[in-house]
Amino acid sequence: MEYALVLRWLLLFALVGAAGVPIAARLFSVPGRGAGFALPVALVVFTLPAYWVGHRSLTAGLAVGVVVLVAAALGSALDRDALREGSVRLAPDLTLDRRALAESAVVFLLSFSLLVAVRAVDPAVHALGGEKFLDFGLLKSLARSTALPPEDMWFAGEPVRYYYGGHLITALLARLSAVPPRFAYNLGLASFYAMLVTAAYDLAAAVAAARGGNGADRPRASSARLAGGLGAFFVGVAANLHTASDVVLGVLPGGLRTAVATWIAEGTDAEPSEVLADASSFFYFDASRVIPGTINEFPLFAWLNGDLHAHMMGLPFLLLAAGLAFVYYETAAAERSRRRLLVFGAVPVVAGLQSVVDTWSFPSVFGVLFLALAFAPAHPLSLLSERLAGYSGENEGSRLESELTRLGGALGVAVLAGVVGVVLSAPFVTLAAGGGSSRSLEILAAAERSSLSGLLLVHGGFVLAFGAYLVGRVGRAVPVLVGIAAVALVANTIGLPVLLLTVPLLVLGFVALRFDRPVGFETVLVVGGAGLVTMVELVYLTEQAGPLRMNTVFKFYIQTWALWGVAAGAVVAGLLRGRPSGTDTMTEPTAGRETVATDGGDGSGLGALRRVLTVAFVLALVVSTSTYGVFALGSHFENAPEATLDATAFIEEQHPEEAPAIRWLDDRAGQPTLLSAPGTTWHSRGGTDERERGMYAWTSNPAASMTGIPTVAGWQHEVGYRGPDAYYSRVRDVDTMFLGTPDEQARLLGQYDVEYIWVGPSERLRYDDITVTDLDAVEVAYREGSVTVYRVDSEALSTA
Repeated sequence: MEYALVLRWLLLFALVGAAGVPIAARLFSVPGRGAGFALPVALVVFTLPAYWVGHRSLTAGLAVGVVVLVAAALGSALDRDALREGSVRLAPDLTLDRRALAESAVVFLLSFSLLVAVRAVDPAVHALGGEKFLDFGLLKSLARSTALPPEDMWFAGEPVRYYYGGHLITALLARLSAVPPRFAYNLGLASFYAMLVTAAYDLAAAVAAARGGNGADRPRASSARLAGGLGAFFVGVAANLHTASDVVLGVLPGGLRTAVATWIAEGTDAEPSEVLADASSFFYFDASRVIPGTINEFPLFAWLNGDLHAHMMGLPFLLLAAGLAFVYYETAAAERSRRRLLVFGAVPVVAGLQSVVDTWSFPSVFGVLFLALAFAPAHPLSLLSERLAGYSGENEGSRLESELTRLGGALGVAVLAGVVGVVLSAPFVTLAAGGGSSRSLEILAAAERSSLSGLLLVHGGFVLAFGAYLVGRVGRAVPVLVGIAAVALVANTIGLPVLLLTVPLLVLGFVALRFDRPVGFETVLVVGGAGLVTMVELVYLTEQAGPLRMNTVFKFYIQTWALWGVAAGAVVAGLLRGRPSGTDTMTEPTAGRETVATDGGDGSGLGALRRVLTVAFVLALVVSTSTYGVFALGSHFENAPEATLDATAFIEEQHPEEAPAIRWLDDRAGQPTLLSAPGTTWHSRGGTDERERGMYAWTSNPAASMTGIPTVAGWQHEVGYRGPDAYYSRVRDVDTMFLGTPDEQARLLGQYDVEYIWVGPSERLRYDDITVTDLDAVEVAYREGSVTVYRVDSEALSTA
């Protein structure tokens, strides 16, 4: 185990986090002062300038990023008047919550240590079961790059068209800490997980504290810390109910067991016998493939699987945007300049980086902002003009007109902020827009929609908790139940089961927020998540990354999990606190948010029973969502090998014939162009070796993916980035270079500026008779094991 590298990495994060503390404190005028967001805030301030300058020089970008971060930290922390007088002291108006800082540091270290342990027994960037070849290849490409965007290691000579911002952050931190990419890969995974869990803890605690009456400068109460702990649990440890349902099936009596298994099977495209078999055979991957034709990830599965993937690295910044939206929600209407700074400054800056880190969550940043604008006490149009807000009909006209004007104003302001975010990510947006891959928004056919059983297995735990919470806050349980029954009837009639889960949350959430019920920003997050879950049952984005809506559900479900996990922390803590008083009637919205005291029940037998049932429900929720983690972590550490964080150590053991050649190629400087067999799905031709090779296999461009040295045509993923015409045109050129006439080979080798030719098992399997090595301009550069690497003499090639 490389403990020295871990300590070096943590020391860098301590410095970066320390720089982010005063910046976050300035932004977060809420309980905790943004202590858990210090690292994401610092990384945004550091990375965005580095990204822009990096298009000229990545080294200069790194230096500029450090300077900007240090300047922003000092500017936020120090008293400017004292500096002008030649003395150094903290600004008198800088307020830090030292207890919250200590709590966040503990949460980060615990989360980081857990993931380091997880990765240390399974550090390999093998191709099977994920996108590790893509992620590690991007990291290695950035390590070799002198400027942005990095060259695509699977499409030599062209810039990468994938969102690489999270890999850029990891690569920059690796340069600063002098940690090699093969270790930075797993340390980066642990760091993004720890940032996510810490952000969830801080936001859930701050939301609970704000509802409990704690001012921004008061320490968080124990109930807020409980909410933070639960938020961290639901985001970082909890899982869907797939594994828990398997356990329950195993103890049910025969007839009931068969009936439940049949119902689950009908909604998950499985046979009842397969559902029953799952109860006795656990595999960590199964819980992410519940709803047919989709991927239903949650953070614990994603980090156990071990991809350093964009949808994972974007989550801490999505929660940062949600945290800033929460600050806006809690900011008084009179503080218009602060609200403008948040909406048109801070959130777009986060979104500018988020577009490069994970483009899929870019719209979600402004979706959460839209909801905060719509439900905050301050009218959204007041950000633009008090006169506009006065004409909005808030105090005159019909209630419907007033609500529609508020929603329209919130949408308009969010769109304006989104335009600023697009401008800040302009280099990447321009590059991505130039791709040849076609994408379009399509309506989902009824036959492809999720079943009720599948939705309940994935979202049931959250939905039940949110429903119980909102019914208790809104009151009038009988009308709510009647409404849910009506929704169920409609959902069944039109074949849209998701409405049964999400419409009650959307309606109850809207009523609670706009009729000033005793709820807070957690309800905004509930409404946001419900909107995402509903959306993917109606429309999807067509692309090459998966059939129909697979990728759409994949990317938006994990965002939903992060938002709902934070909300669940505050919600469950609220349930444990008891039913708020004053929820039997409905009132008009007020100009501000007032704290509503809780009495924990009426002291009668009914109140005691309610408390017992609440505690039992919470325990059942925690236990059921913990089941997956118990099984998954137990099997993960079972028979664990010697610990290491070296992501490439597996090559020596599993592919010893190719390992020396990969090490030799990795030692080459820069990014010379490599010719190797394209990573397509195909059947070998002739002979007795008739094996089918898929994309997710070691044989798909290991040389380029493990070194970052670009090959002419790599993995078939490029179809999704550039379109089939561009990719398969290159595949044909590669085939011609290996098998064509000498004239064709010489022309194409020169056209693509090929410097090395890789001939290993994949090339021999694909091509019967390789002739490019017979050219006079091609000579052996390295030969060992099952690989021969040839060097192309460009001068001799041009002469030929």
